[in-house]
Amino acid sequence: MTWETVIGLEIHVQLSAESKIFSPASTVFCNAANTQVREVDCGFPGALPVLNRRVVDCAILLGTAISATVNQRSEFARKNYFYPDLPKGYQISQFEYPIVEHGEMWINGSQGEMRIGVTRAHLEEDAGKLIHDHWATSSGVDLNRAGTPLLEIVSEPDLRDINDAVLYASEMHKLVRWLGICDGNMQEGSFRIDANISVRHPGDELGTRCEIKNLNSFRFLEQALHYERERQINLIEDGGTVVQQTRLFNTASGETRAMRSKEDAHDYRYFPDPDLPPLLVDDAWIAEVIATMPELPRARAQRFINDYQLSSYDATLLTADKDFSDYYETLLAQLATDSEQRNQHAKLCANWLCGDFAALLNEHKIEISASKIDIAAFADLMRCLINDTISGKIAKTVLLKMWDSGEHASIIIEREGLMQISDSSALEKIGNDIIAANAQQAQQYRDGKDRLLGFFVGQMMKATKGQANPEQANEIMKRLLAQ
Repeated sequence: MTWETVIGLEIHVQLSAESKIFSPASTVFCNAANTQVREVDCGFPGALPVLNRRVVDCAILLGTAISATVNQRSEFARKNYFYPDLPKGYQISQFEYPIVEHGEMWINGSQGEMRIGVTRAHLEEDAGKLIHDHWATSSGVDLNRAGTPLLEIVSEPDLRDINDAVLYASEMHKLVRWLGICDGNMQEGSFRIDANISVRHPGDELGTRCEIKNLNSFRFLEQALHYERERQINLIEDGGTVVQQTRLFNTASGETRAMRSKEDAHDYRYFPDPDLPPLLVDDAWIAEVIATMPELPRARAQRFINDYQLSSYDATLLTADKDFSDYYETLLAQLATDSEQRNQHAKLCANWLCGDFAALLNEHKIEISASKIDIAAFADLMRCLINDTISGKIAKTVLLKMWDSGEHASIIIEREGLMQISDSSALEKIGNDIIAANAQQAQQYRDGKDRLLGFFVGQMMKATKGQANPEQANEIMKRLLAQ
């Protein structure tokens, strides 16, 4: 029997702001417990919240980037529930009137180009954190996170494929980092995912959904959705009924388990926060924020394809991260002064950045901004290749030395004598010596074994420690063997 999965994601994005959403307390991660708490974070009597303008700017940026409506009037509400890490007994959030509505995200998913609707994105404050001792005999509360600014991005239940759900989440992760509104650090809780999933037979009404809370990696998102899908299908096929509930994912066992019954909106007794007036955003404010909007990744990828004649694959790799993409653009600008020259070098630079350089970044688990190789040094390496100062093989060795030292390529090449040998007379002498030392193979080549040319070229590269110009080496060996 065919089953269809229906998935919607709620993504909690911690906004990049130095202070909390309603207080001047710091948002720095990992300071000593309860050292970043102000009276308003705890709901002390007489302590009134004051909205942080920066978080509104972040919401406007996100709303514009996903082609959503940025509401010029939105409201904050109190979401009432009890939990030990919620000091006020309520969370300030947006309910009926969020700041962002009716957006969309495009992904290249299982059905090609797919539009995923974004119902809303609303501002809210984070709760604190419970800390349990090793023996689970007691717990403490750290309120450093209480009041940290969040933007909750709620998708439509448009996802039917688990891989598409993971792709949508990763694209949203890339977007918020690209916009500079979130650092995207999932280990620190800056980007967390709640996944709503149900199953049904195609064409039927939506099934009963369960929500899997606080997934902090794309791998865990995928594993949790697969497990929960099979759990719900097996339950129904065995005659049971899916109960609407909130579940947690056990990363050790790969299973979800019930946490509590799933609340509906009326269970939270939302009402407008009496301490916060409606948020009014006028045209001038929106225009001011939009003026800071960077070129978005999909638009930049298409420009790379159109202007630099790059493949869709290369363009996608080069726009996976804004710093990496900016590095590429600046690199091309340093190598060329006009568009024709940039186009000539675009593929070479893309190959080296997305190949050997990206491999080093991944191996050492660092961002491009932390690399010792600055753009000027990398441009120097590319010039050495373009001018045939070194071969591609030698360039790989030079790149490794640059990685360790941060030096420019030309300095390393000159100091270590790595310059490519292009002197024809010198290469001819080496070639004649190789033929004399391998007379039998030379005769076999002359008798028709053409593939032996590669052997002789390899011997020349070996004799010159890879410094011979490969094209010249091939041409000279072919000419000498024909004599």
